[in-house]
Amino acid sequence: MAIKTILVSQPKPEGDKSPYFDLAEKYKLKIDFRPFIRVEGIGAQEFRQQKVTIAEHTAIILTSKNAIDHFFRIAEEVRFEVPDTMKYFCISEAVALYLQKYVTYRKRKIFFGKQTIEELVDVMKKHKGERFLLPCTDILRDTIPLTLEAHKMNFSKAILYRTVASDLSDLENVYYDMLVFFSPGGIESLFKNFPDFKQNNTNIAAFGPTTASAVAKHNLRLDVHAPMPNAPSMTAALELFVKEQLKKK
Repeated sequence: MAIKTILVSQPKPEGDKSPYFDLAEKYKLKIDFRPFIRVEGIGAQEFRQQKVTIAEHTAIILTSKNAIDHFFRIAEEVRFEVPDTMKYFCISEAVALYLQKYVTYRKRKIFFGKQTIEELVDVMKKHKGERFLLPCTDILRDTIPLTLEAHKMNFSKAILYRTVASDLSDLENVYYDMLVFFSPGGIESLFKNFPDFKQNNTNIAAFGPTTASAVAKHNLRLDVHAPMPNAPSMTAALELFVKEQLKKK
């Protein structure tokens, strides 16, 4: 069955340029965007219960823009003035550049990997004397702390925000040919909102191995998986699938 409507479980891209818009125009698709999950910051009292003291750390490990926002938010709430000497180790250059929202960008204090925690650890190894703080979500992937532990990094974990399901009740009677997911939390939200969800003819796309595992865990059929060697992005994977469906018409 040819794909005509797609729901992407993320916020709509800002601006006029996005591969999704190009895809929609090229294949005459209706692509809608709706975050299936949202982030809530924890309060200062709940943070203190974790018995983590920011002042005891000399470096921060930042795996997302959310981690940056909530680190500086909680620092302000507990009246901790982040010193200029603090070092920042970011999962990617995009995350590192986001730090400019809060600090003067000095390259000697800001370090980043290419995209994975393994690549970031290679950078961190040159700074083994630091005591690292890892601000994170309540559903942090195990691979991150396990990789840090395997390389004997001196770090503390601080849960500063949690991921919760968005209210999707208005979509109850809305049908899409394809649903696109980027995290296990998105799949959990689908079933929290619609416990009796049946896949039937709905195609499902998932980005990343943990999301694909969540699809399988809920006994759903995975129709599109990215990244793949021939499709490094979700939009590339969707285009391959759409083209394949058109051939079958």
